[in-house]
Amino acid sequence: MTTQDPFVQYAVTSFYHFTDRRNTASIRELGGLYSLAALRAMRVDIPAPGGNDWSHDADQMKGLDQYVHLCFRPNHPMEYIARQEGRIADSVYLQVHPDILRIEGVMFTADVSNKSGVEVISLAAALEVIDFTVLYTRTDWTDPEIQQRLRQAEKYELLVPDHVPMKYIRNLP
Repeated sequence: MTTQDPFVQYAVTSFYHFTDRRNTASIRELGGLYSLAALRAMRVDIPAPGGNDWSHDADQMKGLDQYVHLCFRPNHPMEYIARQEGRIADSVYLQVHPDILRIEGVMFTADVSNKSGVEVISLAAALEVIDFTVLYTRTDWTDPEIQQRLRQAEKYELLVPDHVPMKYIRNLP
């Protein structure tokens, strides 16, 4: 008996990267999404960074600045905070093709990645942690337990090393 890939089983069609619409021209010019470390090395100024100094410093301290951060749904608590704090004025959730999972070194966190105590794990280990049911099936949204599970799942992050090439981005405006 073979076990089916849960991303295939649950028909996952996209992962997401939130950004401000002001960043889309730069993303197009660079040919994709780049990690904060790569952008710094290329001396690229981000027109409207989603993160603040604290989050960039936390990413750098944990080595997370080496990754492009993706989420599982077009809803992430950090996007909400970035909008509330005025760093993002016009949010865009870029859709990233699930073939991104084939890139060597993709990692996972079960919470906001730079939060203290959050463990970065391999994609293989993540298959035991990801709540595919709450993310990708119809559930009773009135159930408080389901609501809590969804709130947690919306914090999940995929970490893609270095960059996400343009060929994986489906909806760059």
